[in-house]
Order: sequence, then C-alpha cells, then structure tokens
Amino acid sequence: MKLGFHLGYWQSGPTPGALDAVRKAEDLGFDSVWTAEAYGSDAFTPLAWYGASTSRIRLGTNIVQMAARTPTATAMSALTMDHLSGGRMVLGLGASGPQVVEGWYGQPYPKPLARTREYVDVVRQVIAREAPVTLDGDHFQLPLKGGTGLGKPLKPTVHPLRKDIPIYLAAEGPKNVALSAEIGDGWLPLFFSPKSNGFYKAALEEGFARPGARQTLETFEVPCSLPVIVHDDVEEAASWIKPSLALYIGGMGAKSVNFHHDVFARLGYEDVADKVQELYLAGRKDEATAAIPTSLVEDTSLIGPPAKIRDELQAWEETVVTQLLLRGDAATLEKIARALG
Repeated sequence: MKLGFHLGYWQSGPTPGALDAVRKAEDLGFDSVWTAEAYGSDAFTPLAWYGASTSRIRLGTNIVQMAARTPTATAMSALTMDHLSGGRMVLGLGASGPQVVEGWYGQPYPKPLARTREYVDVVRQVIAREAPVTLDGDHFQLPLKGGTGLGKPLKPTVHPLRKDIPIYLAAEGPKNVALSAEIGDGWLPLFFSPKSNGFYKAALEEGFARPGARQTLETFEVPCSLPVIVHDDVEEAASWIKPSLALYIGGMGAKSVNFHHDVFARLGYEDVADKVQELYLAGRKDEATAAIPTSLVEDTSLIGPPAKIRDELQAWEETVVTQLLLRGDAATLEKIARALG
C-alpha cells in the first residue's frame, strides 16, 4: 500500500512548515501530496507552489469543489498544472454540500450526481482537445442557450501534455461511490473504516458493472485520508482527533443533510452521531467532543504504540484502499512512516 501526504485546507492562514513537509514526503518516497478547499484557501494555488519545489511526487486536489468553478475553468487549471509539473496532476473533484454550495458559492445544489456526470464530461473534453467542447445538458450548456446567441464551441488553445488526466471523485454515499467507479479513475473516501469495506466494495462494483465504466477494481485508485498518531497512550491520542470528528459529525452540514453524520451512522454509531450533532448544533462543542467514544476513533484511524498500529494496519491492507494519505509536519511524517514500516 502506497503512502501519500494530505495537507488539507488552511485554517486562519498558511500552514506553517507545509513546504518542508512536502519535501520530506517526497524524500521518504511518498507517492502523492494533496490539497483541499472549503470556503477559504483554494486548492490549486498551494498545489502549484509545492509542485514547484518537487520533481517526482504526484500532485492531487482532495478536493476541488465543483461549484467553485465552471467545468471549463477547472479543466484549464488542471491542464496548466499538468504542464508545469511534467504530468503529475491528479484532479480530485467533489460536490460538497448544500450549505457551502448555496451559501458560499451561490450555486444550486439539487441533483449533485447528474451535475457531476455533466461536469466530468466537460472536463474530459477540454483536456482531450479532440474537438470543440459542446454539451447540451440539464446543468451545463456549451455554448450557452439564450444570451446573445453569439457563443460558439471552442477548443483550448493549449495542447495537453496528457490527453487523459486522472479524475478522482470524493464520495460518501453509495450512489456517489458507484458513480466514481463508473466515470472516474479513483475514489476519495472520507472517514473510511475496514469495517465498512464490504459496503463500499459493493457500491464500487455496481459502478464498474455499468456500460462504459473506465476502470476495474484492479486498476482503480482509492487514496484514503487516514489520521495516524504514534503515541503510547491511546486515550490521549484519541483526544487529539475527537474535536475534528465532532466538527464533521455535528457541524459540517445542516441537521437534515450531513453526509459525514450518515457515514458514522452506517458504521454502527447512529446514536453517537445523533447525540454529537445535537450537542454541537446547540453550541456545546466540548460535550459533543466528549460524547465520541475512543472505539469510533480507532475504527477510522490508526492510533497508539507502533506495534498496535502495525497490527491494525493489516486490516486496512485487505480493503479497497490503495493508498493511505497522512497528515503532519516533516518530523511527524517520518515518525509515522517508520511506525508503518
């Protein structure tokens, strides 16, 4: 199983020591580095910055939010990054949720699967540069219907370095996971657990079985963001992860639509997820954090002494996951890499 480095998105400002950590990841032989965006820092700019200081490591977005840009604009950024990096670009896309899509980007959220299908279609047309880009879709029209009537189909002026840049889709629900297997080259899970492997494998296989599917389970990539904390005290290690879990389960989405909450409910923690959400939305964040059992953390993370981590790693190696995406500064990455062997 390969290792990658997930930088995520900035908090209040640039992440201290990020460039040193990226260089360390490349020196350690990591396969990839990934950036993210929510409603602050964007994903492409930091990735280009880090890519300029590396030569081998693949450069991925985990994720670019589709509502943030038209599909042609996203394709232009990917096309440009691929040239500048010498063919190292991996484009990770995601639909996000209605709070961000409608509240931040001012875009409609309904029918995210159909919107994703059309979006990816346009991106692939731009990157392939085989003909002027056209689409008569329900969500995207190229050229636009109405308006001045002067729009015409265009091809990018830039010739692609690669005519088929890998596209990975972030997904949590079974329909979105199946779609990633049908039209994507990889799936970017969040809060994956070996205990849920059967559920997600079935969803992937449904997508692979559809006509025109691009990949098979053997050729498909599944880079998974995985918290790893090497520490002799398991409870203390878990305490460092619980606040983030409380945020996602309780506050990253409306009460009626929170895909992260649903992931943990399917994992067998429905009562816990409901309680965490209730407390978090009531402003009782410390209580929400305290309501998360250490077993939930252990199901979705690798924490504890090196021997415990290596033992539990075996379960991950038997799943659909093909790459573990780690977080931390340069020293932490080296420590985790040693622990994982």
